[in-house]
Amino acid sequence: MKKIFILTGEPSGDKLASKVIKQLKNSRSDIEYLSVGGEHLKAIGIKSLYDLKEVTYLGFTKVLLNVFKIKRKINVTVKEIIKFKPDILLSVDSPDFTLRVTKEVKKKEPNIKTIHFVAPQVWVWREHRVKQLKSFLDHVLLLFPFEKKYFDKEGIQSTFIGHPLLEDQSKSKVDISQIIKDNKKIFSIYPGSRLSEIKMLTPILFEFIKKMNEKYKDLFFVFHSTAEHVQLIQNLLLKEGFKNCGAIGDEKIKSHILKSSMFAVVKSGTISLEICNAKIPSIIIYKMGMINFFIVKMLVKVKFANIINIAANEEIIPELLQSNCNATNIYNTVDKLLSNKQTLEKQVAKSQKIISNFKTERSSEIATSVIESYF
Repeated sequence: MKKIFILTGEPSGDKLASKVIKQLKNSRSDIEYLSVGGEHLKAIGIKSLYDLKEVTYLGFTKVLLNVFKIKRKINVTVKEIIKFKPDILLSVDSPDFTLRVTKEVKKKEPNIKTIHFVAPQVWVWREHRVKQLKSFLDHVLLLFPFEKKYFDKEGIQSTFIGHPLLEDQSKSKVDISQIIKDNKKIFSIYPGSRLSEIKMLTPILFEFIKKMNEKYKDLFFVFHSTAEHVQLIQNLLLKEGFKNCGAIGDEKIKSHILKSSMFAVVKSGTISLEICNAKIPSIIIYKMGMINFFIVKMLVKVKFANIINIAANEEIIPELLQSNCNATNIYNTVDKLLSNKQTLEKQVAKSQKIISNFKTERSSEIATSVIESYF
């Protein structure tokens, strides 16, 4: 029996990992799994050592404030991985946690093959980090084709697999009439998957919705959340007394809600790719604490936050970050876009052109092939 340990650090990594592991489970039955994972890996029967939220921290200050707790969690995780004796350690995203664990595991057990999925964003910052990866990573699975040159330069084995979340395999039909009533137009809202993001962004988004409700009478706003935080958002919406808002945590329903949406307001992150893939026009928002912002400002070497804009070197999707991320600016930007159908169509068309370069349509198969080659 072969063994694989899957190491994630946040919900987006858990979702990506589940796509690959589901493919691997379908092709082979002789593999035993253990993980640090969330609801997506759990849904395909993969046990997790502990709750994913125990290692999900947002921002530099949060990490600094919890540095000893994180260090302890890294040590515990390393110990459990070595105890499990996997043939392969598959680490996914969240490099500040997963790569620290992987480095320690490789140091103690060099025979364990280490594959990392989702390359650290060396094209955004910390390009020097690639050299360090060579000492403890056997292979890197890449989401984007432009990343390969950084790893080739250092002689690190890497494979561009394409982005799994851009390959929509869902063919099932879901009745959303019980969620969206009175033939309202659906407006999707993504406030983030972490509690700290939700706390930061929901007050701003609520004020934005109030402004929208003054002008638009036919909209229904759906907050897309995780199973863990959906009840919190529902309670907050109830407290505000909104009649045209709801929150959803079910992945299949979320996907259908998105495809039926007229627009989306999105916290910067991986989800923006899925929204572009669904051909839904959007804007990107993001806000963090001032200390975090100044640290990021000093380190980043790209002009934009969103991968579509970075790849295009152009602001295809409007970004409202930091001080610009406020209810008035969000409302004005959305209102202006909604009044110009041609601008919306242009955004969708340009986005489609960019994400076509991120697709292979068989990312999980390619990833599975790489993983199996290390047995």
